[in-house]
Amino acid sequence: MIGKRTVKERPVPLAEVLMVLEKEKKAGELEYGQRLTYDYAQKLVKLDPKKAKELMEELLKLERLREHQVVALVDLMPETKEDVELIFAKERTRLEEDEIKKILDIINKYRE
Repeated sequence: MIGKRTVKERPVPLAEVLMVLEKEKKAGELEYGQRLTYDYAQKLVKLDPKKAKELMEELLKLERLREHQVVALVDLMPETKEDVELIFAKERTRLEEDEIKKILDIINKYRE
């Protein structure tokens, strides 16, 4: 386990998780759960931590999006309107067409 107690809890993108686990790996061997998470993050991370943070900040400027929704958008990097709608399918937030277009435009600027 990385720490002994929870100090603060917040949703973070996989790119940040990977960065933290890479630091832990350099300091010593990872525990089983950390290794699984590290492998998972390595396979699925689509942005480097700096770009992921910039994208999160830009998406958070859109007033209807909450932090956990933005993290999902950054991790999944949706390509179509339908992809965005799937991310928000179980959310109370219902996005308008123009909001979805803004989200996709912002995400497309960060696509590698």
